[in-house]
Amino acid sequence: MTADVPPIPILLVPDARLRQKARRVAAGDADAVRSLVPRMFRSMYEAPGIGLAAPQVGQGLRLVVIDLQPNDAPAPMVLVNPEVVAASTDEATREEGCLSLPGQYAEVTRPARVKVRYQDETGAKREVEADGLLAACLQHEIDHLDGVLFVDHLSTLKRNMILRKLAKDLKLKARE
Repeated sequence: MTADVPPIPILLVPDARLRQKARRVAAGDADAVRSLVPRMFRSMYEAPGIGLAAPQVGQGLRLVVIDLQPNDAPAPMVLVNPEVVAASTDEATREEGCLSLPGQYAEVTRPARVKVRYQDETGAKREVEADGLLAACLQHEIDHLDGVLFVDHLSTLKRNMILRKLAKDLKLKARE
């Protein structure tokens, strides 16, 4: 599906584009979305990761690709203009990482279950109810569309520790 398309470089913190709110995908964006989706999947799979939002590849569109690969089988999801329309009051905490903050992980608490409304790549309206890893992944990627990173859900102390460690790691990598 994605082997014949080039990947798109994934932006890293502190790139300012990661903090910008993405605009809704409109009818006139259909060609851009069609071209972007396979390249986003290629970048996500190569990273490797389970989710990628368009702002992470420098595209200010409300577009997300996810593939949790349940049972080690591809199960790609494309979400255009996704929005959380319901969230449980009970919460779940799980370790999260992000392709824009490579090698950095932290425990993040979010609603345990969500209902997300979106359009698929054909424009059909869809809804998904999720819990567990999919619920966390959906919320994480939708956060990206609003310029929010998983570290923004942490205490200032934890966030600053992660951002300093990332800056140090990237500096070391640049010297290699």
